[in-house]
This record gives sequence, C-alpha cells and structure tokens, in this order.
Amino acid sequence: MKDLEIHAKKLINDAIEEALLNEEISRFRVEFLKIHPYDQSEFFEAQNEEIRHLIYSYLSPAEMANVIEHVEGEKSSDFIVEMNPTYAAQILAELATDDAVDILNDLDKNKVASYLTIMPKDAAAEIKALLHYEEKTAGSIMTTEFVVVTTDMTVKEAMRHLRKEASEAETIYYIYVIDHDQHLVGVISLRELIIAEGSHTINEIVNEHVVSVAVGDDQEDIAQMMRDYDFLALPVIDFQNHLLGIITVDDIMDVMEEEASDDYSKLAGVDVADSADQNPFIAAKKRLPWLIILLFLGLFTASIIARFEATLEQVALLAIFIPLIAGMAGNTGTQSLAVAVRGIATGEFQKQGLLKTIIRESITGLITGVTCGLAIWLIIFVWQGTLFLGFLVGLSIAATLLVATISGALVPLLMHHFNIDPAVASGPFITTINDIISITIYFGMATMFMQFLI
Repeated sequence: MKDLEIHAKKLINDAIEEALLNEEISRFRVEFLKIHPYDQSEFFEAQNEEIRHLIYSYLSPAEMANVIEHVEGEKSSDFIVEMNPTYAAQILAELATDDAVDILNDLDKNKVASYLTIMPKDAAAEIKALLHYEEKTAGSIMTTEFVVVTTDMTVKEAMRHLRKEASEAETIYYIYVIDHDQHLVGVISLRELIIAEGSHTINEIVNEHVVSVAVGDDQEDIAQMMRDYDFLALPVIDFQNHLLGIITVDDIMDVMEEEASDDYSKLAGVDVADSADQNPFIAAKKRLPWLIILLFLGLFTASIIARFEATLEQVALLAIFIPLIAGMAGNTGTQSLAVAVRGIATGEFQKQGLLKTIIRESITGLITGVTCGLAIWLIIFVWQGTLFLGFLVGLSIAATLLVATISGALVPLLMHHFNIDPAVASGPFITTINDIISITIYFGMATMFMQFLI
C-alpha cells in the first residue's frame, strides 16, 4: 500500500513538473492546487531557483502563502528573500501573523523594514505588535487572529459574530470571552456554543476557569502546559489580564521540534543551526570551541595517567584496561545525563525532587556497577588467570559506574537549579569529566593495592 501511494505521488509530481516546464499555466494550477499544501511545499522545495521563480509567477500571494506555511525551518525566509519584494510582502501579509513574525525574525532588519513598508498597513501593524517580543516567549509565537465574544452577547449573536469572523481566525475550537475592557473573562468551546439555547447570554454558559499563559512565559513551559492539559489553544494575557493573543497546537508542535533539536544538538556538543548543507568552515568554527575545551580536559586526563607512571611500570598489564574503564564511565554517564535532561524537559524532575532523583540514580549506578564489576572480574580471571587483577578492575568499574551515574544526573540537575540550560552539560563534556574520574579511581586503587598485584 505504501509503495502504491509513493508511486501515485510520483506520477502527480511528474505531471505537475511537466506542466510547469512546458509553461502550461492552467494545467499546472489545476494539478498543483488540488494536492495538499504539505505536498505542495515538498514539491516546491525540491525545485531549483529558476523553477521556483516560475512557480511564483503562476501562483497568487494567497496561494503561495499556503505553500510557505508548510515549509519547515529557516528555508521559508530564504525563499522570501529570493522573491520579488512586493510579491514577498503580499505573501507575508497573507500568512498567519505568528508565521510571518517567525520568518521576519530570521531576516536582516533592513529587509524587515522594507517588507513592512510595502505590505498593507493593517497586516504590518499586527506584525509590528509581535516583533518586539523576546524570542522563544509566548508573545513571539502567539497569533492575534482569533475570535472573541463579550459577556453580554446572546448565543445567537455570538454565532452570528463567529460566522462573520471565522474565516480570518486561525482556530475557532475555543471562543474566548472578554469584557468591555478587553479583560479575559473565560472560554467557551465551539461545541458548547452550538448546543446552547440561542436566547441564553454568553455570561450564563461561559467557563470562567480558563487556563492562560503570560506574554513573557518561556515557550518550552507553554509546550509542557499544553501537553499536560491536552489543549488545542491557549490564551496569552498581559499582567493586567488583557487578552493579547492565542497559541495554537500547531505552533507548539513546532516549538517541541525546535526544543528537541536544540537539546539534541547541545547533548552532542554542536550548534543547533549546524545543518547538513552548511559551509564546512562555518560548521567547523561553531564546533571548535567545545572541541578545544575537551582537548584541554583530555590533556588533563593524560597528565593524571602520567602521574601514575610508576604504577604502570610495575604492572604494565594495567594499561590495557584503561579504554575499558574510561569507555564504561563515559557510556553510563551519558545514559544518566539523557535521563536527567529528559526528566527536566518533561517535568518529571519537578515531581520527584532533587534528593529522590539522586537516590534513584545512585541505586541504579550501584546495581549496574556491581553487575558489570562481577562480570569483568570473572572474564579477567578466566582470560589472565589472575584473581586479584580481575578484582581490581571489577572494583574500579563498580566504583566508576556509581560515580559516573551520579555525576551524569547531578550536573544537569544543578544547572537547572541555577537556571542554566541543562542540555549544556553535553555528552562529550560529561564523557570527558567521567574519563578523569574513572582514571583517577582506577589508578588510585591500583596504587593502593600494588603489593597484591606484583
């Protein structure tokens, strides 16, 4: 079934491309506009700049806005820049206000000013109202295209108002209720409005227990709230409870993808904007700071090994287990780090608390450490025929895994406590720190029990 869908999609795309290349405008428009906007955006992104300019000439700004709306990431701003400025400004005016703001935030300020000057005044005013909000806050991702009713309206009047305004609103699943001073009073679902008696007033059916977010709230916290409450939209208010806008679930899905990508990039020690098609020199420039820091930490690890040179001279066999000890420490530390960062992101950490989390990770580290330690003790005894060497390596691994598990959880939790992004405690950083800890434990124990090894 999947192969059939792919084949059918290819046939449609081939027909669209043929019409486009033959400059059959009517046929192109019929074939292109009947497919879903997401499929339109996929086809559009796959074309070169010359073909894209043909598409611009065949589609109206409103039709092109539907395509741009489904383009992911910063590519949409690149496409806007390559268009005729007047055409681009018309597209920005057609987009939902929050989508237009997202694109403009990626552009040079001079270009932003130019587009705002060209586009219709009403659209420009709405966009300007959102542009001044700090990035990654409720204000920067909210839309001002929503439907409100007042408390003194009847249900019949509200339905008439809804039919009039619905075409311009981003969503109508929730209808927000305000008083005459624009204060948020409550919310009514579309279902509640439909089944209510037409003669009832909005004040009689409104739900006053409305969950809202402040305009300056962090987008990650809002995503968490929307996930917890299963909302399709959330109202955004200022400090005086004035309704400023709403945040819809599609915007939150973009936020969740962005935050997940950001956290993953930080865990890997790379920049979130480090894309596959980025210039190698720019990519290297962004990655080098972390690598230089880790290089010096690695030199510190080497200096620790050098301090135990006398121990190695007496029992050279110890050297072959250095990668094993360091690798196990790095792996378990990264596992613990991933669990801790995820717990912070999902809110599980707040529910459990610092002490309970550390105790849980300590017990986990103890169990994994003892298990791995016993396994390596048996393996080395069978392999080398040396009972105490196996005991030493096994004990070192047990202690190392315990400490590495605790440090992998503790570092991001402490960072979170001091309002530092926990994802900064990246995998490479934790791995290198645990290398230092593991080598110190291993050679410290070897030096302590040297008399049993010789």
